[in-house]
Amino acid sequence: MSSLHALLVLVSLMTGIFAGLLYQKRKNDNENIRNSKTAEDILSRARKEADEITKEAKLEAKDYVYKGKQEVERDSREKKKEIAALEKRLMTKEESIDGKLDQLTRKEDALLKKYEEAEEKQKVLDKLREEAEEIRNRMIAEIEKIAAMTREEAKQMLISELVEDAKIDAARELREIEEQTKMDAEKKAQSIIATAIQRCAPEYVGEISVSVVSLPSDEMKGRIIGREGRNIRTFESVTGVDIIVDDTPEAVILSSYDPFRREIAKMTLERLVTDGRIHPARIEELHDKCREELEKHVLEVGEQTLFDLGIHGVHKDISRLIGRLKYRTSYGQNVLGHSIEVAKICGTMAAELGLNEKIAKRAGLLHDIGKAIDYESEGSHTEIGLEVAKKYKEDWRVLNAIASHHGEEEFKCVESVLVQAADAMSASRPGARREVLESYLKRLENLETIASSFEGVSKCYAIQAGREVRIIVEPDKVTDERLVTLSKDISKKIEEELTYPGQIRVTVIREARSVGYAK
Repeated sequence: MSSLHALLVLVSLMTGIFAGLLYQKRKNDNENIRNSKTAEDILSRARKEADEITKEAKLEAKDYVYKGKQEVERDSREKKKEIAALEKRLMTKEESIDGKLDQLTRKEDALLKKYEEAEEKQKVLDKLREEAEEIRNRMIAEIEKIAAMTREEAKQMLISELVEDAKIDAARELREIEEQTKMDAEKKAQSIIATAIQRCAPEYVGEISVSVVSLPSDEMKGRIIGREGRNIRTFESVTGVDIIVDDTPEAVILSSYDPFRREIAKMTLERLVTDGRIHPARIEELHDKCREELEKHVLEVGEQTLFDLGIHGVHKDISRLIGRLKYRTSYGQNVLGHSIEVAKICGTMAAELGLNEKIAKRAGLLHDIGKAIDYESEGSHTEIGLEVAKKYKEDWRVLNAIASHHGEEEFKCVESVLVQAADAMSASRPGARREVLESYLKRLENLETIASSFEGVSKCYAIQAGREVRIIVEPDKVTDERLVTLSKDISKKIEEELTYPGQIRVTVIREARSVGYAK
């Protein structure tokens, strides 16, 4: 509205100026026209023209004012719309800010309340802690006053007394347990071994890889050789055994690593010498006959062995293999006698321990069954025996005893452990096996040399016919943890450098002594 008022003032001012200028012009014109026209005519015409000019100026001024007023009103409406939108946005933001401010205020009030509660609780706890500490200090002071010593001194004295008493009690209990266990173990072991040895009295026959056949005279050697050696060639071809004809008076030697073949050849040659008719056809005839008789004999021996031991339900083929063990030796020890002895020891120990005596005997008798045919099959006697036992469906405990008696598999039952122990007792007892003295002593010397080559070994002894080596180490050089690795290292070196039957037990001993004097 102020701009409209200014506009009207400006228009009026311009109109006045325009009228003044017009009036001055007319005045000048009047002076010029005064001479030619009368004054009234000129004045009248001037007034008329002035009125027309004034009317036109007013109309133009009104039109200009109207247009200006419309523009001002349009601008004013747009400004009002913008201002309204801004006011609306401001109101929205203000409401949002007010809401957030209310939330923050509420949270602040809650936190202040919790903080005040925590402060109150902390004050209570501090007060209780102070009271407890005050009571504890008073009690400690009273105890120190009564005991006439400080808290640390009393603590150390109590700990020392407890530790000393615990050591004494532990040492006493340990000594009693060790002594009682040792006494019980020795009595039990002595009883089991003594009973087993008392019941075992088998005969042993020293067998080697040759057999000697006596002849009535040295002339018989020529007949055995035959014309151009045909008889001896036929004999060796049929029997698979070599004949050694040397300067030994009235005797020839049969050589073969297969004891069963060697026994058949021996029977055949003895009958040929008795009969006197020695030629290729007769050799083949008597060899077949002797083989049949020996097969029948070994079956009888096997069945008789099973009957004597009280073992039943054994397949006929296994009985025949048991009988063949009569002609098999191992380091001078007869394998059948050894197997019978192991079976009796196992049965005795099983009975003493309350185990299955029949299974133990059966496992002990069959643990070396593979040696009956190990010359005919590939693999160790353990593998061969296990295949035979599986073929004829023996009990799983018997199978495990066969497979584990030389440590090739883990023990899965107590009977297997008894078989391994009985096998070691039967094979290592004095007189059970024969070896050449020099090789025996050499093996013992090699065992002790290998054991002594390790650092920290003080003394070593090869015992039990070389089946065990006991090693004493220096306790300040070998710790308890090192004992296990040392025994394994020595065992590995023995396996790499020595050849021996069965297994060798390596026992490492670390002894720490403490000496005290009572005065």
